[in-house]
Amino acid sequence: MPTLFDPADLGSIKLRNRIVMAPLTRSRAEKDGIPSDLHVEYYSQRARNGLVVTEGTFFEDINRAFVGQAGIATDQQQAGWAKVAQAVHEQGGQIVMQIMHGGRLTLPSINGFDQGEAPSAIAPGVTLHGAEGRQDVPTPVALDDAGIQRVISGFAAGARRAIDAGIDGVEIHGANGYLLHEFLSPDANHRTDSYGGSPENRARLLIEVIRAVAAEIGADRVGFRISPMHNVQGCMETNEEDVVATYNAVIDGVKDLGLAYLSILHHDIDGPLVAGLRARFGGFTMLNSGFGEITGKDEAQRIVEENLADAVMVGREVISNPDLSYRWEKGLPLNEMDMATFYTPGAAGYTDYPFAEEESGR
Repeated sequence: MPTLFDPADLGSIKLRNRIVMAPLTRSRAEKDGIPSDLHVEYYSQRARNGLVVTEGTFFEDINRAFVGQAGIATDQQQAGWAKVAQAVHEQGGQIVMQIMHGGRLTLPSINGFDQGEAPSAIAPGVTLHGAEGRQDVPTPVALDDAGIQRVISGFAAGARRAIDAGIDGVEIHGANGYLLHEFLSPDANHRTDSYGGSPENRARLLIEVIRAVAAEIGADRVGFRISPMHNVQGCMETNEEDVVATYNAVIDGVKDLGLAYLSILHHDIDGPLVAGLRARFGGFTMLNSGFGEITGKDEAQRIVEENLADAVMVGREVISNPDLSYRWEKGLPLNEMDMATFYTPGAAGYTDYPFAEEESGR
């Protein structure tokens, strides 16, 4: 079995080790959604890990999901990401952009519209923090056929911009209660057309998005992220039989493409659901154990060395330790994370965590 520190091939992307920086919401962009010099520094600092996956980026204003979200919808945003990609590459790193549609999880003060859009006009029953404080999420508009085609085209256009900016690949966000996950969930998707009802129909939009993006930029540059039974942000999946059927349909709809990877977020990393999806996919798989627990070195090593997945996604420890893979490999102590600065503006808690070399005076 490989170790956590062995290199790996991820489609057309070569990883120096198997520690992957998970996509992390950090809310550091201005209203224009353009990545700034702060983003350049933040991502390049973390380039010595095996792979950097960016925060979720929007490809159209209506699908903005949170305050401070960076986009990939305009020439200016693309140019900002080009600076990020160049800086990561100068450090010898590889970077993948997560592209997402916030779906119904947005507010008028975030996206500039009265409502978000979703598979069905069903409010998620949650609150979000917007520009005017925390508010109830309004009932979304159900996407019509033209809207669905616009979404598919939008994902592909965002992916093209990412690659043209020098980003190495794209991750399609099908998790955490956002639009593509909403289509998968029978709780959020009450449609009666070809995108609702059966597991195969609810899987259709995610499949079509992945295939459109793969056709645009090449399947070996495309991965996708899922979080079955995560049950967050009002997106519920409680019937395990239905969950297995739905996510099997997703895998069956794309496994012929030769995609770069599958990223799974799930609390039961040893369970049959994860193992079954990985086997069905048959390609490179990353595993993230979920929001509830911090992924430490021991668990990360076990995931790779016990062949639960080919690589491990790590979130909070990479926030506070930009050189996490180096620290783990050398057995060095870790910085303490400051959770109060996870979503606040500015450099504090973003780019000011020290490297191990600085701590030891080297």
